[in-house]
Amino acid sequence: MYDSSVGISVAVIGGGSWGTTVAHLVSHNVATKLWCRDPKVATSITQDHRNLSYLPDFCLSNDLVASVQLGEVLSDVDIALVAIPSQSFREVLRQMKPHVKSGTPIISLAKGLEQGTTSTMTQIINEELPASPSGVLTGPNLAQEVLQGFATASVFAMRDKANTEEISKIFTTEKFRVYTSSDVKGCELGGSFKNVLALAAGMTIGLGTGDNTIAAVITRGLAELARLGEAMGAKPETFYGLAGLGDLIATSFSTQSRNRYVGEQLGKGKRLNDVISQMDNVAEGVMTAPVVSELGKEYKVETPIADQVTAVINGSITPPDAYELLMLRDHGAEN
Repeated sequence: MYDSSVGISVAVIGGGSWGTTVAHLVSHNVATKLWCRDPKVATSITQDHRNLSYLPDFCLSNDLVASVQLGEVLSDVDIALVAIPSQSFREVLRQMKPHVKSGTPIISLAKGLEQGTTSTMTQIINEELPASPSGVLTGPNLAQEVLQGFATASVFAMRDKANTEEISKIFTTEKFRVYTSSDVKGCELGGSFKNVLALAAGMTIGLGTGDNTIAAVITRGLAELARLGEAMGAKPETFYGLAGLGDLIATSFSTQSRNRYVGEQLGKGKRLNDVISQMDNVAEGVMTAPVVSELGKEYKVETPIADQVTAVINGSITPPDAYELLMLRDHGAEN
């Protein structure tokens, strides 16, 4: 078990906007090192205390240091936090493996599902680093608002209660409140599926169909999430908390949301490749939508919104077509 009474060090793997934000946050509590792919990003964080590529307007903790040397960042750390996009997550874990001490907790900061395997990030951790306890930090956490010091609530999930309580303390500050959960699967599914639903919400905004439509997409999407998650063994109540509804609201309504932005541009008639090519960060929902549709078929759960988002992403239909097809579905009981 991690003992917070002993001085510890943390490695954050991934120097994008969220990885940098969490590293900044954690560095106020414990010694923290950040791994970045880009030498320019690592240098700007260590020397200028700014991530000039992803968060140029925010001053970072003076105690935070960054490096492109994975072995250096992981040397003798007690906890590793991994903020790598879901489709590259396994590859980076394999690079980490020679440098990670046996038993070191590995915590996912990603919100996606792996294509080809449908695995969550903690499942990948368990496969690639079986000697390491795994967990996930998730919730409505928009990076810029966290850095601005706005009050934020998140949820940290591990299967071991003692580890959960202790490790959650490294994230906690006066303005960043962390709740705990043992429902790792539910927390990961909530964080992943909400990105798909945010794409759908963004499409309705781009189409200009009004707030009633957005509300319908969000609530019916949440019902899809809860049905599928329960079929997969998650706790239904998880999807009505921070990892589900809370994250869904923030990602669907905030103009800072990458997934909402992509959906909105698609709703306005822009091509997916053109939208993605102009973005610095990854919109996880684009890669996750087909996985959600696949899981729906596997578990025999209807996921009509995710299916239509997948069809739009694949280019087989347009957002107006998806809107019409959803409205033409047979009516039924709400629950």
